[in-house]
Amino acid sequence: MGKYKLKFDLQQNGTGNWYYAKYSTFRVQSEANNYKLQVAGYSGNAGRDAFSYHNGRQFSTFDRDNDGWSGNCAAALGGFWWWVCGGCHVNSARSTGRFYWRGLPGGRDLQLSRMWLECK
Repeated sequence: MGKYKLKFDLQQNGTGNWYYAKYSTFRVQSEANNYKLQVAGYSGNAGRDAFSYHNGRQFSTFDRDNDGWSGNCAAALGGFWWWVCGGCHVNSARSTGRFYWRGLPGGRDLQLSRMWLECK
C-alpha cells in the first residue's frame, strides 16, 4: 500500500558498462489482482524505457500464467510481470539466452541486474 520509487542498475554483457533506469512510481496491487504492476515516470541512461512495457500486467509464475501469451513466459523465463515475454528480462536465467534490457545503448544483453526500492 506504500508509495515507492524503483531503480534498476544494469551491467551490460561484454562491455561491463553500467546503466540505470529510475521510476518515480512503482506499485504492486494485491493478491486478489494477481499483483498487478503500476509503474511510471521513467528517467535514466538505459536508453529505451523497457520496463513500462509490462505496466498494468499481472504477475506470472510457473503455476499461474497471467502473461497474455499462448505459452507460459514464467515457466520458461522465471516469475515476472510478463506481457508476451517482451520488453525486458532482468530476472531471467542467463542460461535461457534471454537476460536483457531492450534498447540498452551498445547492445541489450546483460551481465548483471539489480532492482532497488525506495520509499517516497
